[in-house]
Amino acid sequence: NQYKRFVFIIHLETKEQTACQWNEYLRNEANKLQTSLIEHKCTAIQVVSATENAEQLLAVSEGLALSNYQFLKYFAEKEKIKHSLQTIILVSQSMSQSKYNQHYAVVNAVYQARNLGNEPYSFLDAAQFGREIEAIGTETGFTVQLLNKKKIESLKMGGLLAVNKGSKTPPVFAIMEWKPENANNKKPIVLVGKGIVYDTGGHSLKSTANSMDFMKIDMGGAAGVVGAMSAIAKAQLAVHVICLVPMTDNAISNTAYVPGDVITMHSGATVEVLNTDAEGRLVLADALSYAKKYDPMITIDVATLTGAAAFTVGSQGLVAMGTLGDTTFDTLKQSGKNTHERIVEFPLWDEYDKLLKSDIADMKNIGGSVAGSITAGKFLQRFIDYPWVHIDIAGPAFLHSPDSYRGKGATGTSVRLLFDFIKTFGE
Repeated sequence: NQYKRFVFIIHLETKEQTACQWNEYLRNEANKLQTSLIEHKCTAIQVVSATENAEQLLAVSEGLALSNYQFLKYFAEKEKIKHSLQTIILVSQSMSQSKYNQHYAVVNAVYQARNLGNEPYSFLDAAQFGREIEAIGTETGFTVQLLNKKKIESLKMGGLLAVNKGSKTPPVFAIMEWKPENANNKKPIVLVGKGIVYDTGGHSLKSTANSMDFMKIDMGGAAGVVGAMSAIAKAQLAVHVICLVPMTDNAISNTAYVPGDVITMHSGATVEVLNTDAEGRLVLADALSYAKKYDPMITIDVATLTGAAAFTVGSQGLVAMGTLGDTTFDTLKQSGKNTHERIVEFPLWDEYDKLLKSDIADMKNIGGSVAGSITAGKFLQRFIDYPWVHIDIAGPAFLHSPDSYRGKGATGTSVRLLFDFIKTFGE
């Protein structure tokens, strides 16, 4: 304590760790530091690396900034609970401007994704979600096209339309694009996010305790890919990226689709719906089928898709499966380590296909009581003909108690992962 200022020193432990482990350690130390800053009502901090290590400097800054996030929109007396810290200054002789710009863009995008995930359905229905995406696109520089129900009907997106049948709000299909003149990829990378703004389960109604209470986060995948697009555009990455988000709520009403219905998807395939609470895969399947028109280099879908994924890895990992080659999948896994949004790869063995066999249609929308996250992935696989990976973020998308710099509530999971992965193509 130097009267008008404080000096805080983070002394690194003397143990062998990988660079990824060191950075995560520093993010967590920064979370502890942020608590002290708030306790002492500090409004600004300068962050300096004694060893002039720019990577460690960025890790501390990232941990501080993400720890400092708050969602205060609906509090009457915001100023009483608002964190004092407003400014983080990085002091470095070795950090490049582009490195800093990327860092700032990612933190800003995580804030945007968390804001979207924390908004209640009373505000963020499909129409409002579309407007929010337009605003983020205008702010950061990617283009946005919103398709209305009439256009969605003309495209015969039977999955999205079926899930929307019980809703009072029409569906929206968002198409975002970032295409810089210096893009290094001839074919675009396509991101797809599940945009179920609220999920009752439909006629396969969820129980309330710990299931329907926080179903506003069922658009967490969409929030993640929109955040990734924001960071990519703001950082001016030299990569052509397209993002698709089908948006609706899954409501129950006298017009809603019911178990036993057969629907025809955008691809022309028919699906016997045996569980209306397995709706996310229906809207994603239409988007994945639509993505074929872009002849994508890689397609990545992100979704809060299955409770099975959450039960398997909890909040500490993301479940992924797909048809990427080993080298590309290893790159994705490394991005997971870099950002501590770690990936557990599940198999897509052919034997799982038989679990989706229907007696009256091309497939069922559920595979039974076993391997739920895998059969969901196998369902999606039927709608692709390009390199693809499915990422299930059901575990870490929304936390019910604070977890270091990830905080409590919507985490913005997948923004940092996707940015780090796509950045490799720009470099």
